[in-house]
This record gives sequence, structure tokens and C-alpha cells, in this order.
Amino acid sequence: MVFRKPPDGGWGWVIVVVSFFTQFLCYGSPLAVGVLYLEWLDAFGEGKGKTAWVGSLANGIGLLASPVCSICVSSFGARPVAIFSGFMVAGGLMMSSFAPNIYFLYISYGIVVGLGCGLLYTATVTITCHYFDKRRGLALGLISTGSSVGLFIYAALQRELIDLYGLDGCLLIVGALSLNILACGSLMRPLESSDSPPPEKTCVDKVPDQYFVYHEKEKTVEENISILEKGYVDEKCANNMPDYKQDSILNKNVLSSINVNEKDISYKKKVVEQTNFCKQLAKRKWQLYLNYWEETVVLFKNRVFSALFVAILLFDIGGFPPSLLMEDVARSANINEDDYHMPLISIIGIMTAVGKLTLGILADFKWVNTLYLYVTTLLMTGVALFAIPFAKSYLTLAMLSGILGFLTGNWSIFPYVTTKTVGIEKLTHAYGILMFFAGLGNSLGPPIVGWFYDWTQEYDTAFYFSGFCVLLGGFLLLLAALPCWNACTNHSSKLPPNTYSYKVASSA
Repeated sequence: MVFRKPPDGGWGWVIVVVSFFTQFLCYGSPLAVGVLYLEWLDAFGEGKGKTAWVGSLANGIGLLASPVCSICVSSFGARPVAIFSGFMVAGGLMMSSFAPNIYFLYISYGIVVGLGCGLLYTATVTITCHYFDKRRGLALGLISTGSSVGLFIYAALQRELIDLYGLDGCLLIVGALSLNILACGSLMRPLESSDSPPPEKTCVDKVPDQYFVYHEKEKTVEENISILEKGYVDEKCANNMPDYKQDSILNKNVLSSINVNEKDISYKKKVVEQTNFCKQLAKRKWQLYLNYWEETVVLFKNRVFSALFVAILLFDIGGFPPSLLMEDVARSANINEDDYHMPLISIIGIMTAVGKLTLGILADFKWVNTLYLYVTTLLMTGVALFAIPFAKSYLTLAMLSGILGFLTGNWSIFPYVTTKTVGIEKLTHAYGILMFFAGLGNSLGPPIVGWFYDWTQEYDTAFYFSGFCVLLGGFLLLLAALPCWNACTNHSSKLPPNTYSYKVASSA
């Protein structure tokens, strides 16, 4: 498939709109799972750590499978993947309404819904990056606000639906709403070149070795036929039978023998051709796997990329639990429900939308170094997590929720940082690897915090641990990006296209 230069507009804005609503519909319930978390605690009577696995899987499994999601989008395109994933998300939510125990939810809500969300996230980010270059930061910021607006609306919507129809009715209605993803996915038209369509590949281009194998086998057939004819002539001369009838019978027998041999040779030739075709196909597939791992090794030789995967892992271990557990933190602090003016999860959601949009716009300014901007958000998130144990009122928890939500908006500039680090050519590959570690952090973070609570019967130790993880990731990434490393390295080797060295004076 041949791609045009990113138009930075046109149909790209339609892609932004449908990607926004896709993330709104698929991530609304999983991100606002904190409301469902309280209901599941009461319904199944399991521990906080065990119950937290449902929400952590829903938000982490899609990221864990990011390499597979990237391969699916690269192989089939964003539109087919989005439509298929819409069925997964809707079906998983509806199945969850019939869950008899917490283990059923692990599969229906955690794995099925989570994997569908991961496929949709990869599809929306990839196709948006194809349509935008100069305005990529703004475009990514706009589509990523869809999940945050979904969190804000679904937190209140799910609570209202639970009051009206119960937990089961809530999941059925939310699952039905998710079917609108199919309409959004159908509008994700790929960016193909209409002026110069790619030439169709011939059979020789697709499998060049098969062409040579065929002629080698054809030559072998001709040699075999000549050998048979030679054998017939020698046999006739040796016998030298003068009788006309015997000579006629011999001719018929030899001709029939040649015809039978030709059929056998033709059959064997087809078998050999098919066998060689399968061998060549297997070799090509194996070569693709080898190339994938070689490119992965090259990526990890990049110092900034290696620090980036550690930072995203630690950030998601520590930074994701508040969006899932903040409602239970308030209930554990014995805050009166009459003081609630707005659910804390809704505050996180709306401020995350503001943060994604604001940080996405900042990333498009040439004087802003996006890597240092991302590091700043990590360090500030760590400080905010350390402050949660000291919040004993709804007002302070609401303020911290807003701060954490705004800083979590750094997700909008993460694809931008990845693109600038490895280049647009390696974006799908690198982003899939990074999202795998992000999913690992998302999956482990809430259960770890829940286990800390089950062990100590309070959240203080858990959030100290979370803050330490995020601060550690931020400091490691800052250390890898320091300009002193550039002075120590040999500048004789040129950087790959679409990448840049992270210097203090460099532009984003």
C-alpha cells in the first residue's frame, strides 16, 4: 500500500472525530470501572486486591497485547480492526451482566473488553498519525480526550443506571451503546494514493523462487522423456523383431507406457512445485520474524527508548490506581456522601481531557521539548501521589484528583515522544512494545494497591509505593535525556530520519 504525504486536514478531521467517539465509547466504562468496582465488592464479597484485577485487566490486557494489536492493524488495516473490535467490546460488556462470580468477569470484562479496547486504541492512534504530521500533537490530543470525556460521563451514567436498573441492566445498556463503534470504524478510510496506484505483483514477484523451481522441474521432465524415447529405440534395435504385428503391439505398449509415465511425472511435478512453494513461504515468514526481533534489538540500543519503556512501566504501576480506587479511598476515609458534589472519578476524567488537549497543543510548539515536558508530568504525578495519604476531606481529594487527572493527560504526547524518538517508520513497532509494558503496569498497579490495603487496612503505604515508582521512572528518563550523554558519544554516525537528539536547546 502506497501512502500519500499526510494532508494535515481534509478527511483527516473526520478521522479525528470518529477516533474521538471510538475512544469515548470503548474506554468510557473501563476507565470509570471504579463505580462498578464498589458494586462488585458488595456483590461477590471478595478482597480488594482480588476484585481490582477486573478493572486492571480491562485497562491493561489491551496494552499487553499491543504488539499483536499493531500486527493486526498493519496487516488488515484500521477500519476492519475497528469494526471487529466493536463487536468484542459490546459483547464483553453484555456478557458481564450475566457474571455468576468474579472469575467470569476476569474473562468477559477483563480480557474480552480489554483486548477490544487495545485494538481500537492502536487503530485510532495509527490512522491519525498517518493523516497528520505538522498538527499531529493537536490531533492526538483531540482523539485522546475521547477516553477522558468518556470517563467523565460514564462515571455518572453508570452510577445512575445502577440506581435505576441495577448492575446487570447497567452493563447491558452500556454494551448496547458500544455498538456505535461499528459506525465510527466504517469511516476510517485508509490513506491510499489514488494518483499512482501500486502495480499489481505478478506471481513471479510474489514467489520468485517458484519460477525457477518450475523451469528446473520442466527441464527434468524433458530429460526424462528423452530418456524414455532413447530406451524405446535401444529396446527396438536389440530385439529387431521383423514381425509386423509384434512391432505394432510393442509400439502400442511403449506409447501407453510413455503416456502413463508422463502423467506420473506431471503429478510429481505439481507435488514438487507445491512443496517448494510451501518451503519458500515458510522461509519468508521466518525471515519476517527474524527481522522483527532484529529491529527490536536496534530499538533497545536507543538510550532514550530504553529509559522510556522503564518510565512507562513504573508510571502505570503507580499512576493508574487512583482512577480505579479513588472512590474507595474516599469511602475508607469516612467522608460523608452529602459532601459529594461530583464523583472523584468524574473529576479525574474531565481534567484528564483538559490535560490531554493542553499538553497536545504544547507539543506542537517548536520551543517545547516534548521529552522534558513528559518527564515534568511524571515528576509532578509522583509528588501528587505522595500527598494522597494526607488528604482527609472531599475538597482535598477533589483537588488531588484534578491534578492527577491533568497530569495523566500526558498520554496524548506519548505517541508524539515515541515518534520523535524512533521515527514514523518504526512508530507501530516501537509503540506496540511500549504499550506492552504500559499494560503490564496497568495490570499490576491496582491489585498491588489493593493487596497493600488488605495487608495494612489503610491506603497510605500503597500510595507511598506508587509515588516512589513514578518518581523513579521520571528520574531515570531525565537521566537518559541529559545533554552530557551527547558530548560523550561519537557524532560520526548519523541519526535516522525523523529522529532527533534530546538536547536542552533542541526543539520538539
